[in-house]
Amino acid sequence: MYLSADDIAALEGVTKQHFLNDRAIRVNKSLGDAVGLQRLGVHLIRVAPGCYSTEYHAHHYEEECLYVLSGRGLATLGERRVAVGPGDFIGCPTNGVAHDLYNDGDGPLTCLVIGQRLDQDVSDYPRRGKRLYRNSGEWNLVDQADIERIER
Repeated sequence: MYLSADDIAALEGVTKQHFLNDRAIRVNKSLGDAVGLQRLGVHLIRVAPGCYSTEYHAHHYEEECLYVLSGRGLATLGERRVAVGPGDFIGCPTNGVAHDLYNDGDGPLTCLVIGQRLDQDVSDYPRRGKRLYRNSGEWNLVDQADIERIER
């Protein structure tokens, strides 16, 4: 399937707010959905100044990456904070460090975000003390303090 630049410009962006962070608001154009991708999410996102792209998180099974097209931001990668701008790339392998992206600039931050769409994934939200289990469309959010670890 093919999308021209005009097709992409005409796509309606959907405003999404993260369920754990009311300051994580982005306008999302799902390029992957538009061409029928099922196992790979490809999104053109725009983040307004003063907003995050998502809540600080890490995936246990899905990989994701981000390429900055325009604007300025501040990426948090574990304990490290990095200023990002056009042409910068961030890769988030499985079981990597938690991460987020904040628009600290004066204008919109526009990025291409690509990630796997597995039927099952586990994501940690360390600043919220939460863990999300996704299983074939069912989402279960638990407090990390309530997780019992079993030694085998």
